[in-house]
Amino acid sequence: MEYFIGALKKFADFTGRARRKEFWMYTLFYIIFYAVAATIDVVTGLYMLSGIFSLALLIPTLAISARRLHDTGRSGWWQLIGLIPLIGAIVLIVFYVQDSVEGNEYGENPKALAEA
Repeated sequence: MEYFIGALKKFADFTGRARRKEFWMYTLFYIIFYAVAATIDVVTGLYMLSGIFSLALLIPTLAISARRLHDTGRSGWWQLIGLIPLIGAIVLIVFYVQDSVEGNEYGENPKALAEA
């Protein structure tokens, strides 16, 4: 849960890097909370809560995705490839699961800093 809260604290920070664990834990909690919101939508019949939840977390999700791409040595603009149906999502998942690269223009490797 600390990774989700940490990402929300840096909600509009598109600079720096995010390790794999930070990104995937944020994604896990996002999916869990979205599933709860969607379930509440179905039970109440209003179908608004999940949409509001998604809109509220749009900027933090884009920010942590950009930081994750920075960690793999890519620009955050690579997120736009996700607009290509199916192929774009597959390419982004491949990028997201790749290991951190050594120091690059986005900063030092956070994995190396954590181990030191």
